[in-house]
Amino acid sequence: MTKLQQLFREQGQSPWLDNLKRGYLTTGQLERLVADGIRGITSNPTIFQKAIEGSSDYDEQFRDLAKVSSAEDAYWAMVVDDIEAALAILRPVYDASAGGDGFVSVELAPDLARDTDGSVAAARRLHERIDEPNLFVKIPATAEGVPAVQRMIAEGRSINITLIFSLDRYDEIIEAYLSGLEAYDGDLARVHSVASFFVSRVDTETDRRLEAVGRDDARALQGKVAVAQAKLAYQLFRARFSGPRWDRLAARGASLQRPLWASTSTKNPAYPDLLYVDNLIGPDTVNTLPDATIAAFEDHGTVARTIDDGADDARHTLERLAEVGVDLDDVSRVLEDEGVASFTKSYDELLGALESKRAELTA
Repeated sequence: MTKLQQLFREQGQSPWLDNLKRGYLTTGQLERLVADGIRGITSNPTIFQKAIEGSSDYDEQFRDLAKVSSAEDAYWAMVVDDIEAALAILRPVYDASAGGDGFVSVELAPDLARDTDGSVAAARRLHERIDEPNLFVKIPATAEGVPAVQRMIAEGRSINITLIFSLDRYDEIIEAYLSGLEAYDGDLARVHSVASFFVSRVDTETDRRLEAVGRDDARALQGKVAVAQAKLAYQLFRARFSGPRWDRLAARGASLQRPLWASTSTKNPAYPDLLYVDNLIGPDTVNTLPDATIAAFEDHGTVARTIDDGADDARHTLERLAEVGVDLDDVSRVLEDEGVASFTKSYDELLGALESKRAELTA
């Protein structure tokens, strides 16, 4: 049994792959990863930029598309083909888990991150274009994204909410999910959601600010804030998905909106490579892992429940962060803006490259 399989069977955490590229689909690599315990896939504009620009796997399809399509339409045609192929590979996992896993996530165009109505329309179109029950459309957890999430859930559409950086915004996302379920008059068992809480980037930004404070008590918090906040997010998850309100929805067949730990590769080489994996293991959660992190976890990861360890210490860590003068609310605002900007940059650069290539092919 692999450690990925142990993670799910013994601890109730679902390991997902944070990557998707054509080569995984044509070589059987994705089937092998699923056989080893991968139970879902996430993608984003940066992942697709690397996949499409980093290989020749898409060239033949793009040459055909370039004759009749714009660069953007060609991009979405290639992305949809990859997503549909991955959905087919993951469908047995979805069926065997009764909708618990087996999902593949595709992200909206990042220029919609501040557009509620545009996000709703685009998410609806993607769900209609890729009409599979194990599709997640990703909507970012911006202020404008929150009502879009509520409206999509109220239509019975499954959504992965991405770019969550703060406990307050996470609480808003939970509320959007619950109120969306309450507004939906169909079969709640058909509706699924995960809330993607980004982890490592929190340390990257808080570490920078703590270093700028320059005191020993500030530096002592470096590398501790991201895990602490994620542990408190799990406590919030357990609190919100309990009690009479949730019981009424669960009685109608509703599924938990699981926390998903995203951005789990360690950015600081001074930190353990599994800092954001080994310390966040617990039931009813997802950890989405890039390839190198999967390999590291299989090599030296520890399969044990850790998500509840040190909850009081986690609260104290965030209290001390405020005491040394680092505003975690501002950190989350900066990270949200940077996350949206990063995906937008990847998307725009790729479309620009595709447009140039299309012009050459059609000249």
